[in-house]
Amino acid sequence: MNAGATIAAVASPPGGGARAVLRVSGPRAADLVRGAFVADGAPGDARDGEGFTPSARGITLGRFDDGRGTQPAMLVWMPGPGSYTREDVAEFHLVGSPPLVAAALERLLRLGAQPAEPGEFTRRAFLSGRLDLTRAEGVLSLVTARSEAERRAASQLLAGGLADRIDALRAGLDALRALCEASLDFDETDTGHVPEDELRARTDAVLEGLREALAWESARAPRSGLPQVVLVGAPNAGKSRLYNRLAGADALVSGRVGTTRDALRTTWRAGDAEVELWDTAGAVAPDGAVEREAQDRARALREAADLALWVVDARRPADDLVAEREALAAGGARYLVWNQVDRPGAAPAPPAALTERLAGAAAVSAATGAGLDELAAGVAAALGLAAAPATAAAPAAAAAPAAAAAPATAAALGRPEALGGGGEARELSARHREALRAAAARVEAAAGELAAGAPLDLVAEGLREATARLDAIGGRTTPEDLLDRIFGQFCIGK
Repeated sequence: MNAGATIAAVASPPGGGARAVLRVSGPRAADLVRGAFVADGAPGDARDGEGFTPSARGITLGRFDDGRGTQPAMLVWMPGPGSYTREDVAEFHLVGSPPLVAAALERLLRLGAQPAEPGEFTRRAFLSGRLDLTRAEGVLSLVTARSEAERRAASQLLAGGLADRIDALRAGLDALRALCEASLDFDETDTGHVPEDELRARTDAVLEGLREALAWESARAPRSGLPQVVLVGAPNAGKSRLYNRLAGADALVSGRVGTTRDALRTTWRAGDAEVELWDTAGAVAPDGAVEREAQDRARALREAADLALWVVDARRPADDLVAEREALAAGGARYLVWNQVDRPGAAPAPPAALTERLAGAAAVSAATGAGLDELAAGVAAALGLAAAPATAAAPAAAAAPAAAAAPATAAALGRPEALGGGGEARELSARHREALRAAAARVEAAAGELAAGAPLDLVAEGLREATARLDAIGGRTTPEDLLDRIFGQFCIGK
């Protein structure tokens, strides 16, 4: 890394185009602007010899002098610390001709800039405190995303979805450790003593938060380049039977509420497209730690999905389903699966009020297979992978919202053969999950130590180890070689 140097690189994709971007960051950025950029002669432009002296943040039109001639250019000046790297940053927007861009970069290097290493701009943002490591990894995941699922996963990371959870967990661990250490100086009769019941309750709360963060991260990162489709709905709506029918699987099916707890995954061919299909626990109020974890995983998968298939028992009264629809509103676009239409008392099609603002609807029977071809075609259309079908269960009025419900999906996915990638995102997510699991295991051990009456200094040490695991995720204690490996995956200019 060019510590303390002013760096320059092409920040736009290689090849020709209407526009290319040259990015500069460092203490001599203004000198490079003066040496290479001549502003148009608009009133108020500051001049220093032949070059332009940037001052306030803004955009200036002019010409870039590459030493052989001049070319049209636009300068975007972002003085530190209000820039991405918190250094002075200049971007030259040039005509996207590769020879002209190469000449411009060569000119900046002759003026004293150093060639940027892969990911060096984002690494400087991390080292300056502009980004924590999870957000920096979000940048990498976003620029390498090759499907809508990967883009959504990267956007959640870049927006701080994991960082915010870690900050809250770290605060809880710090507070709990402080209570343990403070109690070492008092016996049970002193006012400064913290009852063990309170310590255990706080430990359980932190452990629950770690498990939720792990469930969120497990669901966030794409497992493949395929679109993510998740079955959601009330218990005994027929999700597991439908999953078995679509996937050719053998998930346990039972009339007992809450049979499905672990999330199940398979590849399903929806029409001419392949998708990653998930079955999740039925949406109920959790009763106990296992049910809570199952609900956390189901919610995280639903929020990260490209499409949620809302499976409804066709025998249920429509009035009971309005509240359920709103409760499942978070997450990806929803598609109504009007299931079990072969059963006595089932309505043959969903009422129009239930299909409002959904990506479509299909009436099916998981038991007989009726309507499953229409469902597959509707799912492919909702994902933008095929034309929307017109069926009795999903008339034009119901199917029309598909484009509005998932416009980015349709645009980003395009042809199914274009899907793929995600290796960087999966590797980064595996690092996060490993650290979260290690932190949770250490807090779980601390809970056991509290229950067994172990010395509080031993408990506090375990909590300190859990905090160190979380700090490694955000980059507080990440070793230099791991940083080199992470930022080395970036393209130059990012």
